[in-house]
Amino acid sequence: MSGTSVTNSAKHAAPASPPLATARLPRWAPLAIAAGSIAVACAIGAGFGLDSQIQWGLIALVLFIAGSYAITARVEGRRQAKDRMATSLVWASFVLAVIPLYSLVETTISKGVKVLDINFLTHSMNNVLTIEPGGGVYHAIIGTLEQVGIATVIAAPLGILTAIYLVEYGKGALAKWVTFFVDVMTGVPSIVSGLFILSVWFVVVGSAPQSGFAGSLALTILMLPVVVRSTEEMLKLVPNELREASLALGVPKWRTIVKVVVPTAIGGITTGVVLAIARIAGESAPIALLVFGSNLINTNPFKNPQSSLPYYIFEQYGNGNEPSYNRAWAAALVLIAFVMILNLVARGIARWKAPKSR
Repeated sequence: MSGTSVTNSAKHAAPASPPLATARLPRWAPLAIAAGSIAVACAIGAGFGLDSQIQWGLIALVLFIAGSYAITARVEGRRQAKDRMATSLVWASFVLAVIPLYSLVETTISKGVKVLDINFLTHSMNNVLTIEPGGGVYHAIIGTLEQVGIATVIAAPLGILTAIYLVEYGKGALAKWVTFFVDVMTGVPSIVSGLFILSVWFVVVGSAPQSGFAGSLALTILMLPVVVRSTEEMLKLVPNELREASLALGVPKWRTIVKVVVPTAIGGITTGVVLAIARIAGESAPIALLVFGSNLINTNPFKNPQSSLPYYIFEQYGNGNEPSYNRAWAAALVLIAFVMILNLVARGIARWKAPKSR
């Protein structure tokens, strides 16, 4: 009898355990909060006479973040509310980054397709008045391909060999100075590289360059540090065990680099070179200084002025009339497509050469 009473008293004295399940918002809650934020933002924008849709979007973004925090804190607690607010800030930052990109691409496409056709891609501006429609971008495409191609032929081997030296051999003061100058060259403005080649050209030749090759030399200066940095990082990712295993078998160091290290990192190296090509494809300042532009088709990059896509855009937009504006937007669309294709090629190479799990 006494045991039963003790047991009953113990049951009454034991505190009730807190429930394991807590209140949770349903999965559709973020969508509902977003819809409500958009509706309230539209009402505020219309009530205050805000004409810009960007302002409406920013108001909706702020309301969404504040609403997510308030509702989550009410239902799930402050800890979950802070987590949801951080997630909302990440999504808001993503949206803010995508909006300018979308606006740029949408504007370029809508204005560039007006005159973009086969004739535009296969004709030059020879004997075409700037105030009249017609003409094309064929001569600028040829100039861009030749100038970027020459710069790649020069910069890619030099950059790859420099990176190999820094990773595999560079241990002393020379390596530190090379690394320092590569870092400095990474931030050199394109106009400075053009001025440097222009001054050197005047000293060596004694006259103005007026050739695509001179522009390629300036583009080489811009491309070289990008190739060095990307290749250097890829070589550092190669496991040291591969080098040690090759050296342990008696293979010379140079042969280890050629047969083991470089093939292992070739995917990343190639991707870095392609991205560096995309980096210099849109430069116009060195071309304006060194190549001068031309309305004629010039397939010889070592003689006479030569156009390019960035310079063509600058030249046509500076004419100040509707047909020239249309040609400039169409050329901008061609340049964006060219850079996009290069980036897709880089991604394809990276995926193709990526290590396969077995």
